[in-house]
Amino acid sequence: MIVGVGIDVVDVARFVATLRRVPSLRDRLFTPAEREMPETSLAARFAAKEAIAKALGAPPGMSWQDATVQRVAGAQPVVEVTGTVAARAAELGVTRFHLSISHDAGIASAMVVAERD
Repeated sequence: MIVGVGIDVVDVARFVATLRRVPSLRDRLFTPAEREMPETSLAARFAAKEAIAKALGAPPGMSWQDATVQRVAGAQPVVEVTGTVAARAAELGVTRFHLSISHDAGIASAMVVAERD
């Protein structure tokens, strides 16, 4: 059963400019594993985290660090949740996330479906 759906789009150039203007944002928004990725990938990861939050109802207090998007070669990206995001997912009975990420024409987009058994 679908619990929630979230979608987000990010203007890559604007996001990159913001990251460069406010370097501390990289540490606040991304896990250590994500921080070393290219900036275009970070824009897509940010869109994914926003989409995850929206699929969970965007409750206050969720930490950006508690959702990690991992890319698996030859497969769809994988969402790992811990802490505040895992707690909200458990509260809603979410057992799986389905994530799609796309880049085109300077836009990074992400769509998430949160599902429970």
